[in-house]
Amino acid sequence: MDNETFHRIAEIEREIAVLPAGCITKKTIKGKEYYYHRLSRDGKRIENYVSINDVSALKANIEKRRKLETELKQLKLSVPKEESQKSAEQNFKTMVRTGTQLEAQIAITRKYKKRECYSLLRDFVFDQEQDKVLIIYGLRRTGETTMIRQILTELPSSEFCRAAFIQVTAGDLLSDVDSDLRLLEKSGYKYVFIDEITLADDFIEGAALFSDIYASSGMKIILSGTDSLGFLFAREEQLYDRCVLLHTTFISYREFDYVLGIHGIDEYIRYGGTMSLSGINYNSEGIFSDSKRTEEYIDTAIARNIQHSLKAYQYGGHFRMLQELYERGELTNVINRVVENINHNFTKEVIERSFKSHDISVTAANLLRDRKNPVNIRQHMNLESINSEIRKMLDILNKEDQSIDIENDHLQQIREYLSLLDLIIDIDLESLPEVSRKGKITVFTQPGMRYAQAEVIVENMLLDAEFQKLSAQERQLFLDRLLSEIRGRMMEDIVLLETKIACPDKQVFRLQFPVGEFDMVVYDRRKLCCDIYEIKYSKKMVPEQYRHLTDEDKCALTVHRYGDIRGKYVIYRGEPATSGEVRYLNVEGYLKSLGKK
Repeated sequence: MDNETFHRIAEIEREIAVLPAGCITKKTIKGKEYYYHRLSRDGKRIENYVSINDVSALKANIEKRRKLETELKQLKLSVPKEESQKSAEQNFKTMVRTGTQLEAQIAITRKYKKRECYSLLRDFVFDQEQDKVLIIYGLRRTGETTMIRQILTELPSSEFCRAAFIQVTAGDLLSDVDSDLRLLEKSGYKYVFIDEITLADDFIEGAALFSDIYASSGMKIILSGTDSLGFLFAREEQLYDRCVLLHTTFISYREFDYVLGIHGIDEYIRYGGTMSLSGINYNSEGIFSDSKRTEEYIDTAIARNIQHSLKAYQYGGHFRMLQELYERGELTNVINRVVENINHNFTKEVIERSFKSHDISVTAANLLRDRKNPVNIRQHMNLESINSEIRKMLDILNKEDQSIDIENDHLQQIREYLSLLDLIIDIDLESLPEVSRKGKITVFTQPGMRYAQAEVIVENMLLDAEFQKLSAQERQLFLDRLLSEIRGRMMEDIVLLETKIACPDKQVFRLQFPVGEFDMVVYDRRKLCCDIYEIKYSKKMVPEQYRHLTDEDKCALTVHRYGDIRGKYVIYRGEPATSGEVRYLNVEGYLKSLGKK
């Protein structure tokens, strides 16, 4: 049987694992309709209330599962009987792959390039025995399962025959996994990789069995999954000091460039954040290719991830201030709105800055000066009325009626969870000469998600009557100009974020003055010195780009506060160069150099 069929079987089984089984039922009570999710577990029928807002999505996922189950059944019929009977002979309670089936399942990953964090997995698997388990966790489509398959390809044949892969599905219990582990242990298996273990409802409460029973007796246990909070809760409880964590959510530009084989900061802005863009070296499906896919990803990979973890942790006793939202069936929607809120506020800031009186004049002048396609938007549009119209159109977060508003307490708690998921990271904002004025810039670690949502806002904005006065060509030019400004701001955030992560021993921040700012300062507190940067979304060198870097007053204030200035840099999209005391750095080259020893 060909490897492609086994690989497809494994992919379908993994998809089915996270999709709901059962059906949706409707009941009318006192004239009001209520919806329930009905399924069977251990011979018992279970019904859970479903909010009307979640019915359509749940129904679609149930139908998707049924179609996949039909395809899976047909594929398995093509598997030779001797292959399909091997796992059945062991009486496994979960999906267990060993031997030939496992080899066929992992074959396709031999051609994939490896993520930088892969070295931690390799060290764990091939180093001396330890009584800890390795947890590989991160958002969906960030490479957890692929890395497991890659490490399996590195096992010599004498060890591969002692390796097993367990696919946990919704409805499996920890006792089922425990039963299968006992069978594998008796049969001499040493390496056990368990995918989507957090789908077992009692995982958090009973996770200690993996380290205390199996790892301590010499088994190499590697757990993986997309339920990041579930793993973090387990680490704080049952697996405290008995696990090694490998987080896959953050994907740097350097990894995006090397692993996917796709080059350029613009591509990273549009699609960065997952290992799923149709690249040369990796998976084929683009998660952030349109708004619908982006919304689905936020809903399944983030919102439901958080809700599932809270529901499973302490028997649902950890919802804290979110309990009321959960009981009303609104928690998923609120989490989605908080994510949107963060990205929409970013977009609003960029657009509103563009439409301030002086900035819109600059934009208008730039369009008019365009040699190939000059556009005099003042002839077509009432620029004075633009500001109020733009603010109305950008106030999209209030478009949905909801019985409970996103209160500040809810917002803060959800932001805590987003931070734990490594989805948002705050960058410091400092000021001179007023050193007491401090702030934060919230940077989203998945640029593709942010850009997809920003693009939708801008495109919808141009549907307004004011913009319809422009021709199709002129509207496209205006759209391109706004999206260029958004990409420019996103490039600034990406450089700040990746520099901060690569330089944990230094302070990385944006520095504001009464007039102007340094886009980035890297401050070495121990050596009392700093580097100052401007970040420009341009391919051309223009003296105006570094006017703040050469401003004597700004530099004097900086030296007084942070010590000697070692270097002055402009990071841009052009080639490396020098202009006086200022060095120009190519953004892709700079990002790829970060973290290198």
